[in-house]
Amino acid sequence: MRITFATAEFAPLVSVGGLAAASAGLVSALRANGVDIDVMIPDYGPDVFSAAAHDWVEIGDAIEVDVPQWAGPASIRRVDHRVAGLVHLVATPGLVRSHPYLQPDGDGWRDNSERFLRFSRAVAAWANAHRPDIVHLNDWHTAAAAAATDPDLAVVLSLHNAAFHGATTGEWCTQIGPRGNHYEWWGGTNPLTGGIALADAVVAVSPTHADEIRRPDGGFGLDELLRARGAAVSGIINGIDIEVWNPADDARIAAGFTADDLSGKDICRADVLTELGWPDDAMLAVAVSRLTPQKGLDLIVDIAHLLGDIGIRLVILGAGGRSEEQALCAAAEQHPHHLAVRIGYNETLAHRLFAAGDLLVMPSRFEPCGLAQLQAMRYGTVPVATAVGGLVDTVVDLDAHPRTGTGIVAASASAVDLVSALHRATRRLGDRRRLANVQRRIMRRDVSWAEPAQQYIEMYQRIAR
Repeated sequence: MRITFATAEFAPLVSVGGLAAASAGLVSALRANGVDIDVMIPDYGPDVFSAAAHDWVEIGDAIEVDVPQWAGPASIRRVDHRVAGLVHLVATPGLVRSHPYLQPDGDGWRDNSERFLRFSRAVAAWANAHRPDIVHLNDWHTAAAAAATDPDLAVVLSLHNAAFHGATTGEWCTQIGPRGNHYEWWGGTNPLTGGIALADAVVAVSPTHADEIRRPDGGFGLDELLRARGAAVSGIINGIDIEVWNPADDARIAAGFTADDLSGKDICRADVLTELGWPDDAMLAVAVSRLTPQKGLDLIVDIAHLLGDIGIRLVILGAGGRSEEQALCAAAEQHPHHLAVRIGYNETLAHRLFAAGDLLVMPSRFEPCGLAQLQAMRYGTVPVATAVGGLVDTVVDLDAHPRTGTGIVAASASAVDLVSALHRATRRLGDRRRLANVQRRIMRRDVSWAEPAQQYIEMYQRIAR
């Protein structure tokens, strides 16, 4: 089976959010199952690829792609990356920037929609020329490729975050492909609506989120279209790369550990507490996240004064909106003995926090899948999470299911419910022996890509022409 797999992000070449890790993890697992995959990503240029270029070798000359004048000229470089394997870098006008999506001031590039429409047109041209069994598109950045992909090629569209449509006021529907009429959206063009309408299969990144996006209160304006697709819409939970996230052999953490021997986790915990200058007299909670309204960590500002009474100390690693960052930093300054905030994303620190934590705080308002809870469980850190999206599919409440539970579930993303969930966590897991039993349980869960990859392969086989 041969797949053309198009995505705006692919770890470790270009990584802005969870799309990069999800794309790379699935591709790696599919390749391990013998699937032949052409990975297509935008050629963002030397600023974005400065680090990755040290780990790749270019193969042959650039390949010219036959696209309409508005989308071109287009060419493709093939690189063999030490970690990612073979990747195709697609060059079309406007793609080369200092950041895939954002200007230096943090606002999005004004022509983002047009940039990715051109990229999508080149992806379709490649697929039409090379005739794969499946064209697998990811999020709005690539969804417009379905308009110009030959109808006899099967198309999959994965929705990693349906809140982002890539809609533009420009009238591109007549240009993006023969079936461009499906992309009309209130007088403009919406890449996601057309992709949903034309794909043979639409896949949300968790079963619960697949249900949520078909409801008016969770579909981001797409619920009616998604309901109309019926059985074509499904959900497959993401996995994580268990070689990258492996506490037994992780050079980034103070000591390795396994489910059978947790002594190294105690060392990791002490390492982080020492760095923060905190005593070992409370449960250590961590959060590794984008600081955006979706993630719900603004709730910590409201409850920071209660952390001591709850019996936890919390360290947050993340970046996002300036207002969210400033509010959390101000709360940490007011409550330095129970809250620490580190702005930015540091891969090493993320591993250290997951290795050190007793609890993960994840009060998301919506969560298509979520990776942090899977990474945390791999390192024996118990999630405290809201009952939304992929968190429903991966976090089982310990109070409701003492023998099989994997975390504590908050009823909603509210300050009251988060405080209640944290109190339940400290009451149930404050005893180190009981905590260790749950840690062993969650570390033994299979959070790899093995099962999700099999589900994707079965889906590919069902829809292939």
